[in-house]
Amino acid sequence: MKKINIGIVGAGNIGSKRAEVLKKFKNCHLVAVSEVDPKRASEFAKTYQCEIVSKWRDLINRPDLHVVIVSVPNVFTAPVVIAALKSGKHVLSEKPFGKNSKESLAIIKAARKNKRLVKVGFNHRFHAAIGKAKEIFYRGEIGKIMFIRSRYGYGGRLGMQNEWRFNKKISGGGELLDQGVHIIDLCRYFAGEFKEVFGSVSSKFWSPGVDDNAFAIMKNEKVTASFHVSATQWKNLFSFEIYGDKGFLDIEGKGGSYGRETLIFGKRKKEFGIPILKNFEFSEDISWEKEWQNFLGALENKNKINGDMNDGYFANYIAEAIYKSSKLNKIVRIS
Repeated sequence: MKKINIGIVGAGNIGSKRAEVLKKFKNCHLVAVSEVDPKRASEFAKTYQCEIVSKWRDLINRPDLHVVIVSVPNVFTAPVVIAALKSGKHVLSEKPFGKNSKESLAIIKAARKNKRLVKVGFNHRFHAAIGKAKEIFYRGEIGKIMFIRSRYGYGGRLGMQNEWRFNKKISGGGELLDQGVHIIDLCRYFAGEFKEVFGSVSSKFWSPGVDDNAFAIMKNEKVTASFHVSATQWKNLFSFEIYGDKGFLDIEGKGGSYGRETLIFGKRKKEFGIPILKNFEFSEDISWEKEWQNFLGALENKNKINGDMNDGYFANYIAEAIYKSSKLNKIVRIS
């Protein structure tokens, strides 16, 4: 198995999660990290036994690297990813896939021109409960999907309004672009492309600059999906439900502060009444490891990327349509 040398741009929480996962793959070697905060860079390098490269451009231009993981604030994502692609590197880019869909398209163009792979960081696709739900769905156990509904939110923290996510010039958007794109992506993952959206986004508590709550309805010919994402949840919550004409899949929690990850598979009886229920519990978050395994497989031509550039683009595009719908207070068609 070919040795893969990796560099990470951004040593925050997500960058650290990625580095932790790399230790589980013998052919993956974390060579270097670039991080604007010297103290954080030093702690990261010490923990993961890698070099520090002060300037990210110097890191991505290193000839000994094969892959770059980009986990930076949204405004920097597209410039770093595009530069990495031009330098001949494959890239795992955290979501959102640039600040907007225009930046997503610019990355796609660069990837195609330079013939390099890009994986978008949609780790939620790889949670054990989502994987099991997908398996049950593909077997036809819940029939044709009628509707999806989801709630996703977190409790916040003191001074959060001063963080970069609440600066629109850096983030590009608020809660909808942060946690909302995960839900948009999961809905597309099960229901396919949506044709229209109606949404309401607002700043209810944290900051007038960006939204801290977003409500949306997305529709295609067969499925209606609704969701609420919130930065004023006060208690972390993840809930994702899929209802078909034969049964349902109810996913709650995703480990850690979001509670134990569970899946309830409900099968409607022919005579109706109380459905047949089967419960699944998952003790650990395997999503980061499984996602990297998928990307690694794509690099080795063993499988396709699950959560690719197209998925990153459409998540941003639909989020923009929801923002537009909220502003105009009307349904927006997805072309």
